[in-house]
Amino acid sequence: MAIRVLMKRSVSEDHQEVLRKLTDRLRVLAMGQEGYVSGETLKRIDHPGVSLIISKWKSLAAWERWFRTPEREQLQRQIDELLGEKTVYEIYDFD
Repeated sequence: MAIRVLMKRSVSEDHQEVLRKLTDRLRVLAMGQEGYVSGETLKRIDHPGVSLIISKWKSLAAWERWFRTPEREQLQRQIDELLGEKTVYEIYDFD
């Protein structure tokens, strides 16, 4: 069962470039993980600094393995610190 993980992030204009670099590093690491399919980042046109990241995985187990990796956790801590809040993950499967 393929899944998609949605992450919505909002950051001030002066932190957008730092966030982009961190999320790019996360994506590069994710691409090397077994079960990773694809990812995309969407930027809100009407709200600069708001983005939606969609990550597609072959299975929930593959996502959970990635979620527990120390490299991901370290980058995620930096992102959350930059945002001033913890990232919320919404996991969806196909109905």
